[in-house]
Order: sequence, then structure tokens, then C-alpha cells
Amino acid sequence: MHDGFDSTDEYAESADLDDTSVGSDQVLGEEDEDVYGDMEVLSDDMVLEQSVADVRTKPYDVEYRCLTIDDIEMAQRKEAEHIAGMFMVSTADAALLLRHFLWNKEKLIERYMDEPEQVKWEAGVLDRDSCPRMLDLPDFTCDICFMSADDYGGLISTLAMPCGHRYCTSCYTHYVEQKVREEGESRRIQCMHEKCNLVIDEDTMSKLLSPALMHRYHTLLDRTYVDDNPHVRWCPAPDCEMAVECAVTRKQLYTIIPTVRCNCGHSFCFGCGLDGHQPVICAVVRLWLKKCADDSETSNWIGANTKECPKCCSTIEKNGGCNHMTCRKCKYEFCWICSGPWSEHGNNYYNCNRYDEKAGAEARDAQTRSRLSLERYLHYFNRYRNHEQSARLDWKLYLKIEKKMEELQQTTSLTWIEVQFLKKAADTLTECRSTLKWTYCMIYYLQRNNMTELYEDNQRDLERAVEELSGQLESPIEQETIPAMRQKVTDLTAYVHKRREILLTDTIAGYQEDRWQWNVPI
Repeated sequence: MHDGFDSTDEYAESADLDDTSVGSDQVLGEEDEDVYGDMEVLSDDMVLEQSVADVRTKPYDVEYRCLTIDDIEMAQRKEAEHIAGMFMVSTADAALLLRHFLWNKEKLIERYMDEPEQVKWEAGVLDRDSCPRMLDLPDFTCDICFMSADDYGGLISTLAMPCGHRYCTSCYTHYVEQKVREEGESRRIQCMHEKCNLVIDEDTMSKLLSPALMHRYHTLLDRTYVDDNPHVRWCPAPDCEMAVECAVTRKQLYTIIPTVRCNCGHSFCFGCGLDGHQPVICAVVRLWLKKCADDSETSNWIGANTKECPKCCSTIEKNGGCNHMTCRKCKYEFCWICSGPWSEHGNNYYNCNRYDEKAGAEARDAQTRSRLSLERYLHYFNRYRNHEQSARLDWKLYLKIEKKMEELQQTTSLTWIEVQFLKKAADTLTECRSTLKWTYCMIYYLQRNNMTELYEDNQRDLERAVEELSGQLESPIEQETIPAMRQKVTDLTAYVHKRREILLTDTIAGYQEDRWQWNVPI
């Protein structure tokens, strides 16, 4: 059990805290015993309603909407119909034009107005006043399979696109089936003629493909729409077939963290597709994850635990107590402590009188820098991992508590709504653990200045409140203590939620005001 707040009265003025606060001293006094004041007590229903009302109203929130497959198909139709009416072309041709320009309507319109025929040719659109002609001909030989009408009893089924290149229907069918089934192609399936740029439209595909393959074809088109559209991204949750639309530009990713929540319940960053990482921008997250994944810290370990031979620069690890080192490669003898020549130590070896001499200064400085760099990294990495692990443990604890509350619900007069405060608390804990986890990543790359110190103050206040809430959930649950526990957990949940808002709001304001200074290029 963690030591923390002694009473519900300690949550002072949390409902009135200024979201724009920069440092904790503006909100909480370090030495003030009555630091939390008299916060209005919130019921479970009020907390839930408040959380719903807060959606997309905070400075760190973004506007977005979830899209089903039907929504995606409808969006494509609307875009195609708009372009078709503007350019006086068929809807199928409009769709081909849009796919060629990766659904960038503005770019398409700009190019089309200047050189319409060139744009049509590039997109594989020809005059389609004459629909694809499927004819049974008596005197035709296919240039691909060399089958003639005689091989089919006098008539052979053929297909010609508006370009005029005619082949047997069997070859055409096999061709498009191969493209859709095996190659997963849909955006640009061209006429079979070697030098023809015409792209086969949806209407023609429907005449050649079976219903099952036509369904796959439409599925592939939906995927290309999402993949090509910079404002739409598939939900990365397993088995989820929904997408999210969010009008965020690459430039904005340096000032906001577009965290979205799919209707399936999965939250992720729209900018990079990773799990939500507020309050850290995507560029910093990429640096951190790369640093954690590659062998950069192995190099730091080598620098901290090994030295190079002063003569041949071979890497040497000290595996004994003696500081008299002999390089196995060049046989050079030197002192492990000062990296100076061993011959100059004489009888005063244990005093290492050459410690401050220039001969070993560079080696010692490099050793010190490497060790400090490693220690600094491990400081933030360990806290990063700790919150990640704590989030998993807190959720496991909630599942155990939930089972206990269900048992009490069956044996007492408690209702379903009366036990929901635990789920709200667990959700808030998980959310705040994630926030705290990424704050250590951010601080690692921030330069040390007053703004960083104020940021750490906000981080500290949130972390302290989170630990108190986590400790409350670990308390034993007895029937007679449930009302008091419910009230305290509800109050703590509201306070923790508020502290997170303050930290996120200030962080976003710092991005927009260019307040944060980084120790690496971002």
C-alpha cells in the first residue's frame, strides 16, 4: 500500500484547476499540507458523463470519424460522382482519374484544367462512348491463345475495349482473374495489348469476374482508397475492418498527437499508427523506439565497461582485479585506471600518480561520458518500462476485483451501476500509465531548462496521484467498506483525470508555442 492522501478532503480545488497551468507550483504546493482542498464529490454517473462530455473538446483532441466498409465505398462514389459531373465523364472514368491521382481531388482538377487529354492518357482513360463489345465471331483467331472460331464449333466469344484491341473472352477472363486473385491488383489493370495504356473499368470487370472475385476486387479497391488517402487509415487492431478519417497534415504532427479511438475500442495514433503515445509527438517516439530496439546501448555498455588499448585501439574488458593490463594483440602494457604507460608507474602504482596527466585524459573522459550517457538512458528507460508493466498489473488487479464485485452483487443489494466505478478507475489508470510512460521518453530528449523542470513537476504530480489511486484498488474489499472505498476511488479517479488533462494541455501548448527545446534534431 502506498502512502498518499489521507482523506477525500485533500483533493483540493481539482475541479477548478487551470488547464493552462505550466508548473505544479501554480496548481499544487509541495509543502502545503492541505494541498487538495475541498473538491466537489462526484458520483460514478457524473464521472462517466463528464468523460463523455470531454471527448474532442480538449486542446489535445482531434476531430475524426470512424468509417465502415459501406462508408468507404460511399465516399468513393461521392468523390467519383463529383468529378464526373465536373468533367462530363462517366463515373467509372472519374474513379480511374481519382485513383491515378491517389484521390487528391485538388491536384486532379488543377492538372485536368490545363491538359485534359494528357491527364486522361496518363490515367488510362479513353473515349468510352462505345461500351466494351462482347461479340461471338465466326472468323476470329485470338492473338494470345491462338484459338479460333473453328475450335469452338463455329463461333468464339470475344471482348474488345474502347481501344479496339480484341481478344477471346476466355483469355481476358483468365487475365483479370490472375490480376485480382494472385497479384492482388485492382487500381490499374490494363488492356492486354502490350503497348495499350487503357485501364479496365469496374463495369468491364463485372462482366468477366465471378461474384466471389468481384467481391475481392471491390475489397482491393477499398484498400487502395484507404492506403492512398493521407486522411484515412485502417484501424491496426486485429480482425478490425474499420478505418478512421482524420484531417491531419504531416506538418501538424510536430504540434499535435492525433490520438483516435476506433469503434472497436482500440486507440491509436493516426499519425504513425502506433498505440497512443500522448504527450509525445511521432518524431520523438520514432527516435526513442529505435534507440530501444537497436544496439546503440550495446555501444554505450562497451564504452562504460571496456577500454581501448592506447597503442593499437583494440577493445579490452577487465576480467580481473589487477590494473596492470597487457594487450594480447600488440603486447602494450598500460594502467587500467589512467590508461597511461605502465612503465611510468613504478613503485607508486597504487597511487596512480599519472591520473591527471594528459597521456590518459582523453581515454578517461571518453569513459566517463559513455558511462554517464548509459546511466541517463537507463534512468528514463527503467521508468518507461515500469509504467508499462504497472499498467498490465493494474488491469489484472481490476479483473480480480471485478470478479469479487460480481460475487458481492449477487449476494448483496449492490446494482450493476454501483460497481462501475472500478472499471472507470482501471481505465483511467491504464490511460495515465501510458501518458506517464511516454513522458519519460519526452524528457530524455528535452534540453535541461526551466520549462523542462516545470514539465517534470506536472509529471511528478500526476505520478503521485496515479500511485495513490493504484494503491486504493489494491485495498481489500469487504462489504462494509464498499461505500467508503467507492467514494474515495471515485474522487481519486476524477483528480487523476484532471491532473492528466493539465499535463497534456500544457504539453500541447508548448508544442504550439515552440517552447520545448530538444537535445537532438527533430
